[in-house]
Amino acid sequence: MTREPQSPGPSGAASPEHVDGLPFRPRVLATARRAAGIAALAAGLLGLVSLVGWIFGADALKEVLPGVSVAMKANTAVAVVSLGLSLYVLTLGRIGPVALALSRAAAVLVTLIGTLTLAEYVIGADLGIDELLFKDDTAFQGTGPPGRMAPNTTAALVAGGVGSLCAGVPRIPAWVSQILGLGVGALGMLRLYGAAYGVPGLEQFGPYSGMALHTAAALMLFGTALFLARPDEGGAGLLLNVGTTGALGRWLLVTVVTVPPLLGWAVLVAEDAGLFGERLGTGLLVFGHVAAFTAVIFTTLAVGRRVEVAHVRLEWRVRQNELLQAFIEYTPAMVFIKDLQGRLLAVNTRFEQTLRLSREQVLGRLDRDVLPPDFIRQARASDLAVLAEGRPVQRQKTFALPGGRREFLSTRFLLNDTSGAPYALGGVYIDITDRVAAEREVQRAHRRFVALLESAPDATLITDGDGIVVMANPQVKRLFGRGPGDLVGTEVVSLVPAARRRRHCALLQAYLRLRDPKPAVLDKDLYGARGDGSEFPVEVSVSSLRTEQETLVVLTVRDITERRRLEAERAERYEQQRRIAYTLQHSLMGEPPRLAYLPCAYRYLASVQDPGVGGDWFDVIPLDEQRTGVLIGDVMGRGLEAAAVMGQLRAASHALARTGATPSGLMRALDRFVGDLADQLVTGVYLVLDQDRHEVTLCSAGHLPVIALPPDGPARRLGAPVGVPLGVNDATHVVPFEEATLPLPPGSALVLYTDGLVERPGTDIEAQVGVLTHTVDVALKGARVDDPGTLDRAADCLLKTMIPDADSSDDDVTLLLLGVPGPLGTGPGPDRHPPQGNGSRV
Repeated sequence: MTREPQSPGPSGAASPEHVDGLPFRPRVLATARRAAGIAALAAGLLGLVSLVGWIFGADALKEVLPGVSVAMKANTAVAVVSLGLSLYVLTLGRIGPVALALSRAAAVLVTLIGTLTLAEYVIGADLGIDELLFKDDTAFQGTGPPGRMAPNTTAALVAGGVGSLCAGVPRIPAWVSQILGLGVGALGMLRLYGAAYGVPGLEQFGPYSGMALHTAAALMLFGTALFLARPDEGGAGLLLNVGTTGALGRWLLVTVVTVPPLLGWAVLVAEDAGLFGERLGTGLLVFGHVAAFTAVIFTTLAVGRRVEVAHVRLEWRVRQNELLQAFIEYTPAMVFIKDLQGRLLAVNTRFEQTLRLSREQVLGRLDRDVLPPDFIRQARASDLAVLAEGRPVQRQKTFALPGGRREFLSTRFLLNDTSGAPYALGGVYIDITDRVAAEREVQRAHRRFVALLESAPDATLITDGDGIVVMANPQVKRLFGRGPGDLVGTEVVSLVPAARRRRHCALLQAYLRLRDPKPAVLDKDLYGARGDGSEFPVEVSVSSLRTEQETLVVLTVRDITERRRLEAERAERYEQQRRIAYTLQHSLMGEPPRLAYLPCAYRYLASVQDPGVGGDWFDVIPLDEQRTGVLIGDVMGRGLEAAAVMGQLRAASHALARTGATPSGLMRALDRFVGDLADQLVTGVYLVLDQDRHEVTLCSAGHLPVIALPPDGPARRLGAPVGVPLGVNDATHVVPFEEATLPLPPGSALVLYTDGLVERPGTDIEAQVGVLTHTVDVALKGARVDDPGTLDRAADCLLKTMIPDADSSDDDVTLLLLGVPGPLGTGPGPDRHPPQGNGSRV
């Protein structure tokens, strides 16, 4: 509840601590908290005595003077006990959450009792709380409803409850609870003044019950406890601090609390004795107040004047010392001052950190006794030079210090008194180790750069922002026939054929106009000119270095005449190979049979990489009159090797299907076949369409899901188990291939494809399959799937949607659409022309 001191002083009970800039003695604060607790406990005991009197019907406990004094009401006794408990808990210092909750609950009870009683006075109604605990038999001593506490008591208890709640919350300023405490004490003091001076008007307000005398005493105690609950904050802090503020405050408070009551009592006693009348007594009372407070004022002014003068002098000295100390402390250099005999008078923090010596170790001692020998030897020479020349001396030195060898720029100077005679020597040592190391590194880097430039295998030129050559390596002689010395100071475009200079200049200027030009390599239509005027194709690597003073451009030039010749030969061979490979794949793929009862459309999109061939294939295999086998596969990789494996697998799968192998059996046989091939993996799916039973049986070896579009529902993926790719199993570990039989009503469409259709860098393949499924639903929903033209248009739509730029496809793409004819009369029959499967290659 009390804030921690900001800058504790030396240890010991008498040493002050500082809170909010005011000095306090811990013993005084502890005494104040103890006094607050005693006051709260004493007030609570007064309420407890009255409450016991109500419980046992003892009038002597309810009243201080039975028959004369007003009794403390039962509700008042309960509130006084609760408030005493609440404030006593708060004065215990650091308390736990349970105790704090108990204190707050007691304060809330007091506030509630007082608020309800005030409400009764305001609205003029009886809320039934006055005699809730006990029937009031003391009503003859006052007026008003029986059992209801006096209005001034009610107001004081509400203020006390609220003040206790505020005192227990550190975020609420202490002056809030202290002002409420002063109000509570003032109401109790007013009642005591009425009793002391025999003034009934201060004891009872209007036709209501009066405040009991011991209630007034309890309120005085509560006011004291609230005011001292947080003694180092607010008004209590102003009175209890050990500085001038506290001394003056206590002097004034004692005067205010004691002088007016004593003067009033003396005047009343004299008036009662008949020494003078009421008017003369009033005059004497006023005169006594004026005289007493005038003496206090002038005493305070004299003390304040002495304090102010001392404060101004001290403030000036502190300011001077602070300026000097701040200058020394915040100087990023090692600073020291010593007298002419070498005794150290002042050092800064950097001095301590650099030499690893504290102020206590060096101040007042001779430098030769505490400083490193190497430092002393060089420092003594500087001291003699300063004394001999009478002016500052600056030198660069290297010292062997505890942290290693360091480079310093030292400045030594004299400090003179008002007569001009030197009385001390000052030294400022700036650590320039990093700067010296950086300069040496720059020199080494420059040497390395020159060596690297000269050893570069290609001709390298460095120009300024205007294209003037400022540096070149010896390789320019071999490439251009001109030495580095001849090129420095000339325009770099002089190395370009005259007819091409305009374009080359435009390219360089465009590069330099970029906001943040990155290194680039250019080799398209760039040419250099040899000394004999002949031109040759070049590759130029260009980069820039921008500084505050200038822009440098680094040009690395390479002769690519041989590369251009090899590229032309390679392009010719590549085109020849591509034609051969395409013819090979076309022969291996073949054409699917045209089945009257199973119309189809297919697309094959070759990769733009390698020779344009890959390992995708599909096959439609008639098994009997109503059963058809459909296979699609993808050999991992591209090129002639993948195409060759594809051809073998297509032939093997065709033969196996003709033997009546089930989908899972066919996959097992192909898996053993692929396992005999070195480093080959194949994905595929084989399905058997039974148009008589309206079902499809399929088995997948790591292939993408088949998409089906039923005639009466949305497109969906066929939910079949997916096995491992062909070639994964070995002799020791075999993952079985599982097949599934699913219904396939007439009028359905099937879509089979390879990963080239849905796999794109930076995309989720599952999401792409979802897009394909949606596109199938849009393209074929409600269409006649037994019409080859409809399937063809759907195939084009799927390709355009999934691969907008067919010229940039980097993987083979195979797409197969099958239409299962509907019931008799809606599809091809004996009297109709059978729909022909339409296949095309893109």
